[in-house]
Formats: sequence, structure tokens, C-alpha cells
Amino acid sequence: MHWLWAIIVGLVLGVLARLILPGKHRIPLWLTALLGLIGGILGNAVAHWIGLGHTKGIDWVRHALQLGGAVLTIAVGTPLWARIRSSRKAT
Repeated sequence: MHWLWAIIVGLVLGVLARLILPGKHRIPLWLTALLGLIGGILGNAVAHWIGLGHTKGIDWVRHALQLGGAVLTIAVGTPLWARIRSSRKAT
């Protein structure tokens, strides 16, 4: 059941990241969820690294870092996806 929750959180983070980033993002929904999941894991790792992995109450800083990671992965992943798609069409 953890994997299902991870997919849902990844999708939410990915969609929020796409809303935050300006411009059009021509990536499929599955890639949005995957990049959001990777960004969430990255943000969670940073939170643990700086000592904010487990706190009492709502972990606002950890959630902000997860969203920041999702924004970063969407910002990097979108142009990579476009480059892969254009190179496939050229061949």
C-alpha cells in the first residue's frame, strides 16, 4: 500500500510543481507523477540530511523541500523529455 501512496503524493507534487513553473509543460501525466515522486524523495533526503526528518506536528519544512525537489525535477525533466521526443521523431 505504500507504493500507491507514493504514486499519489508524486502526482500531487508533480502537478503542483507544474503549476508553479511558468510556461507550457509538454510531458505526460505518468512522467509528471514519476518526476514528482523523485522530487519528493530528493526533498525528503535533504530534510533528513539537515536534521528535519522527524519532527512533532506537521513537517512544513520537509513538505516545502519535497515540493522544491519536485519543481527541480520537473524543471530539469521537461526539456530532457522534449529532447528525447524530438530525437525520436527525427529518426
